[in-house]
Amino acid sequence: MRLWHYKLLPVLPDKFIIAEWRECIAIKRQWEKGTLKHRLVSYVEKYDKDMFGWYVYNVRLELIKRKIKFQEKLFSEILEFCKDSDNHSCYPEHNDRYLKQCYYNLQEKADRGIITTQEWEKINKNIGVE
Repeated sequence: MRLWHYKLLPVLPDKFIIAEWRECIAIKRQWEKGTLKHRLVSYVEKYDKDMFGWYVYNVRLELIKRKIKFQEKLFSEILEFCKDSDNHSCYPEHNDRYLKQCYYNLQEKADRGIITTQEWEKINKNIGVE
């Protein structure tokens, strides 16, 4: 479970942006229940929920842009959970260091054949941190 750095959202392969949507739904449900214990994402609880809403909004924009179907009702539920305020900022954890961590995570996936050479080239061309 992870929230990819927000700058990676436009270049993530389709299967990863779909998985990110599912992650957002899972995070929201676990946060609601007070059971969000995963070390890679539990930091979201330290901040206003509207930061999470902003992140999910950006995931949703990618889904729409790519014409990937999703349940708009679930997005509405997340907005209601987040109270849809005016805080449109990213998490402080989504800094340059985290971008590199995510980038290298994706590079490893390319090295292992989990993402295609073409998908990796798109990521590297647009985000390359080397």
